[in-house]
Amino acid sequence: MIKETIINPEACYREAEKKAAAYFQVLFAQAAEKSFVPVLERDFHTWKKNHRQRPFLPFFSRKSRKPDSKAYHSYIKWLEYRGKLDDYLDRSISYLYMRDLGKSLDDQDTKKSIRRAVGSLKERLTAKRQEGSPSEFGMAGLYRWAEKEGLQSAVIWLMEKLQQTAQNIPEGMDAAHAQRKLIKIIAGVLMHENDGMEEGIEGEERKRRLERAIRLGYSYGLTYPFIDDLLDSRVLSEEEKKQYSELIRTTLTTGSVPPLGRWQHAILPFITYVHTELREAFHYIKAQQATETLASFLEQAYVFFQSQEVDRQKDLNNSSYTNEELYIPVILKSSSSRLIVRSVLNSGKDDGFDRRTFYYGIYNQLADDFADLFADLEDGAVTPYTYYLTHHRTRQDLLNPFELYWTVIAHIIHDVYGSDPKASEVILDRAINGLKRSRERLGKEKYMEVMDLFAPGSPEFSRLIQQTAAKSADVDFFDKLLRDHMLDSLKRQRQERDEFRGSVEEVQQKINELLPIKEIELVMEEPVREAANYSLAAGGKRLRPVIAWFAGVEAYGMEEAALMPLFRSLEYMHTASLIFDDLPAQDNAPSRRGQAAVHEVYGTAAAELTGLYLTQKAMEDQASLTSFAPEAVLALIRYTARSTAEMCRGQAMDLEAKGKALTPEQLDALCFYKTGIAFEASIIMPAILAGAERDEIDILKKFARHAGIAFQIRDDLLDVEGDPMLLGKPVGTDSRNSKETYVSALGKEGAKKAMWEHYCSAAELLQELRGEFAFLGYLLDYMVHREK
Repeated sequence: MIKETIINPEACYREAEKKAAAYFQVLFAQAAEKSFVPVLERDFHTWKKNHRQRPFLPFFSRKSRKPDSKAYHSYIKWLEYRGKLDDYLDRSISYLYMRDLGKSLDDQDTKKSIRRAVGSLKERLTAKRQEGSPSEFGMAGLYRWAEKEGLQSAVIWLMEKLQQTAQNIPEGMDAAHAQRKLIKIIAGVLMHENDGMEEGIEGEERKRRLERAIRLGYSYGLTYPFIDDLLDSRVLSEEEKKQYSELIRTTLTTGSVPPLGRWQHAILPFITYVHTELREAFHYIKAQQATETLASFLEQAYVFFQSQEVDRQKDLNNSSYTNEELYIPVILKSSSSRLIVRSVLNSGKDDGFDRRTFYYGIYNQLADDFADLFADLEDGAVTPYTYYLTHHRTRQDLLNPFELYWTVIAHIIHDVYGSDPKASEVILDRAINGLKRSRERLGKEKYMEVMDLFAPGSPEFSRLIQQTAAKSADVDFFDKLLRDHMLDSLKRQRQERDEFRGSVEEVQQKINELLPIKEIELVMEEPVREAANYSLAAGGKRLRPVIAWFAGVEAYGMEEAALMPLFRSLEYMHTASLIFDDLPAQDNAPSRRGQAAVHEVYGTAAAELTGLYLTQKAMEDQASLTSFAPEAVLALIRYTARSTAEMCRGQAMDLEAKGKALTPEQLDALCFYKTGIAFEASIIMPAILAGAERDEIDILKKFARHAGIAFQIRDDLLDVEGDPMLLGKPVGTDSRNSKETYVSALGKEGAKKAMWEHYCSAAELLQELRGEFAFLGYLLDYMVHREK
């Protein structure tokens, strides 16, 4: 067992500062002399020969017109059509090998690795999408990759963690940015691990190392949303930020996570979750360290954290910061963010990697700070750019960060990478791409205003780079395309998911108002009607009528009012099935939806009659769908009768199976007849009324089968690990009733794998449906992530 290790934080930070100060003095001297100007002028004159804009193909060729470089799929297709995709991917992968892996591009092994990576990525991007193929970067695509690598358990764990993280990011933090950053860090750690594997590594060892990298990537990546972003946000008060920072500092200097301590009631649930997750993450990373490397890891992590803290404490209105105070923390935090990945992986020392990564980091940070200039200025954040913009008129000694940026570029090309042509090509590509993106984002007028401010000391060089940026072509990068695509997708999905949930709540309310069965004048009391209304009033998700509403109103464009009897009938039939299911002769469940079961309140005989009563009320409602063609209504009633019969078969199979071991195939069949067919009915009934094509109905049936089984597996998992307060019923009911479930048959891990397999199959089927059925994707996500 690794012993607790105490580091000397002041000493290790001073040592890091000395190294950063020495680097800064080199850059400062070159920037002051403007020695970067003639060097980069020569480089650009060479570089421009390969990047002049070429005439477009004839204007009447639609494929020749360049799409917006942020249009992910269209842009990839355009690059392939123009024969530019290979070069585009080559510079993109080469850049990642420099930035993330600290590689020298003139190394022969690196060249081979880049060629392999380019070929693999190109094949994936250009492969014709087979019917039902999953989205490259969605959960289904991730799980399919996991199946190929044998990493299903690790990826299921990761997806559950990512879902929890997304749900717990509070307002006041950019959830999409946090998710993207976390995913990026995980991908970067996987990239490091994959690069460090020897050729021909055996399957089990490869699997072990990739699984470890996934968990380490998440554990390290979690620090970005829940340390860096959280401390930058306004979610915590200033006092809470101090308390939280001290907690992190104590962890890194002692090697142990201290107790959370006392917090305000309002923030306590969130901060408790964060503390628990970070403690688990820290313990996992720490457990992967060798005894002799733990102190080094803690020192490196402390330097990373402290350099961010130093910057975070700066006040933009303080006009007395020196150039060293502005730039040394930037050098430290930018290099540490890359260097620490190898430390997290416990990859051992690599002097070449350490040297290149240390010098390279500030290049990325200055580029990012330039891109975020106005957002940082609005937030009052101190960066070299915001500080210069605020104080340059009264502080003639301030170093121009834009000039330092180009100094860093010249230094990296010639002093770090030895004037290697490929390194020069990639770095200059990236720099010009940054200028082009800034011009697009800011607009020409605002962009030129910024350029006039930051480039007065080198007007000729400024004109050169502006002309180069205006006339250059082929400087786009895949990681930027993917970043924009992911951010847009995450934001859109979040917005659409919120809109979907809002619509669901509205529909649920409408359906709740429809359900109560009105009293009619009778001589005696009506226990059956009372029992029916008692059961209906208990609430529930109203999932089946909600699905039918989206299918009928959203997908098929039918009138809501005309479909109301159908929605009511679906809930009546579902409630009837629950009443039967809870009976002593069947599951013998004492409660349902948070209240006593119908037979516990009204007796078994009344419960049986109530179930029959609701079934007949459902048939009456369906027969009253007078706004539709009689043939369609008759077909609907036939379908209902057939489905009800099959559900009865499923329940009988379920009772017969008690105490017996079932195969996965038998469980699938049982689940479909007992539960899945109700999901199918919710989608297919509106399709029948709408006169949908047979092919579309067949796809919807297949989707419903897989989604229904995924829903049931999640139900079985919740019966083992759910929260009774959220479920509205006790857990462990299936076990007490000797009922065979996916969990008892396959184990928890096996059940989760089966659930995700059905999820993927359902998600792949969605690719074959019209856009109007997008709601089924949100429904599917709900089914596998729900807590009740």
